[in-house]
Amino acid sequence: MYRFLLSRQWVIVTLVALLLIPVMIKLGFWQLHRHQHKVAQNQLIASSLAARPVPVTELTAPGRTLPRHDMWRTVTATGTFDTAHEVVVRQRTAADEQSIGYYVLSPLVLGDGRAVLVNRGWISAGDDLTKFPDVPAAPKGKVTVTGRMMADETTAYSGIKDTKGLPPRQIMLINSKELAKRIGRPTLGGYIEQTGPKPPGGTPELVPEPDHDSIGPHMAYAVQWWLFAAAVPVGWTILVRRERQDRAEAAAKEAREAAEPRESGDGEDGADGNGEDGRTDGTDDSGETGETAGRTRTAPTGETPAPSRG
Repeated sequence: MYRFLLSRQWVIVTLVALLLIPVMIKLGFWQLHRHQHKVAQNQLIASSLAARPVPVTELTAPGRTLPRHDMWRTVTATGTFDTAHEVVVRQRTAADEQSIGYYVLSPLVLGDGRAVLVNRGWISAGDDLTKFPDVPAAPKGKVTVTGRMMADETTAYSGIKDTKGLPPRQIMLINSKELAKRIGRPTLGGYIEQTGPKPPGGTPELVPEPDHDSIGPHMAYAVQWWLFAAAVPVGWTILVRRERQDRAEAAAKEAREAAEPRESGDGEDGADGNGEDGRTDGTDDSGETGETAGRTRTAPTGETPAPSRG
């Protein structure tokens, strides 16, 4: 009945189904973990933004990697901008998430001689990407900057390729360890994403607060993958039953077609026999026709046949 399951085609179908089930389950858990990570990150951003501002030197130091729990913390830093070592960061998106331009990255020299990198905001890329763009001037003299503390960018963390051979004073990644070589002084790990004071004229455009409300579609994707995994055995069962039904119907049809010629032959033989024997053509067993028998009769012995009338 189910011997067809041992055929090469059905063995392959069954193996593929058995392989898909654990893969889909694993993909579902992968999306679940992404959902949990997003929820945890939203909570971290919200709590960091709500925390009281602290001096930047309380969270970081030269060569230090910023811990994850200190990300997005509001910090303050007082010093003077070193515009001579100012650079721009290529391929960055404006607040509208569509326009591509530069981040303006300026070292802020603190009172103790150390520096901290400050992302002053976004500017348009302009027409010529081969030269240093026109950058709005940084405030002169001593200034107190407020902003969110961010970790150094790496290719592994950000997915941005650190392209070499760029035009002068243009970079791809914000990394304090690399820029410390250009600045020529100890530089605190990480950088500040400026939120205040607001620049005159709104340029550079300050980087907006990170989204910490949406959780994305990851949970829905996880449920979808698990539903797909559950649908595989159901679909396999439906296919098996349909195949069994099709094979049963095909076998019944073949049996009917094989029986039809035999029944047709029996009917023809019966018709010939019955037609031959059943036809009445007036011939009796003696071989004479009824008409002849009725017209000619033999008189009994000793009797004279009556004379016929004229």
